[in-house]
Amino acid sequence: MAKKKKAKKALRKRNDTGAASEHVLDRLYAVIDSRKGADPDTSYTARLFSRGREQIAKKLGEEAVEALIEGIRGDKPKLVGESADMLYHLLTLWAASGVKPRAVWTELARREGLSGIAEKAARKRK
Repeated sequence: MAKKKKAKKALRKRNDTGAASEHVLDRLYAVIDSRKGADPDTSYTARLFSRGREQIAKKLGEEAVEALIEGIRGDKPKLVGESADMLYHLLTLWAASGVKPRAVWTELARREGLSGIAEKAARKRK
């Protein structure tokens, strides 16, 4: 019970201006990462961790397909919900794989301002 309260408090943490001190994805990652080793009977995230990285990756794939379907259908509210599910499972996969959000943000920043075509061509040359 104390872990849940701490996690919720961390999600509400604000800086002096009233704005969130970190991005919601950083805060969500911290909560997800804190569930490693928790009781799988009381935490869905702990249950995912107990099943292993491959199962987490499969679940991410399922959520991605569901988001894709809603994107094709054009149902915005359902796409929003499926996108949130997909991001949650992606962050869970990162945590299971030892990938920190900062590494992904840094890679995105590196690519910022690059043409997608030029960035893909640069990857092919490597």
